[in-house]
Amino acid sequence: MTQLDVVYRYGVPPTEAAMLAMAKVRDVYGVRKLELREAEKMVRVEYDATRLTEPVIHQLLRRSGLDIVETVPMFRAPAVVPEAAPAV
Repeated sequence: MTQLDVVYRYGVPPTEAAMLAMAKVRDVYGVRKLELREAEKMVRVEYDATRLTEPVIHQLLRRSGLDIVETVPMFRAPAVVPEAAPAV
């Protein structure tokens, strides 16, 4: 089993019908956890990558009625600091 997480930012808060449909996403074999952060307008899904792919998770949430705006990167690349020119 390969466990992965994906985080999405959504626009419009989910309706009651969308919340019920998202609860059913948890029943999909391979979805381990679904966490909704209303204050940040984000949803985090933990899933088994040997069973599902990120595009399938995205599609499941879109079909449930969630207004996904973007995929949030879990990690950011370190900033590259330019080296200072040597003093002459």
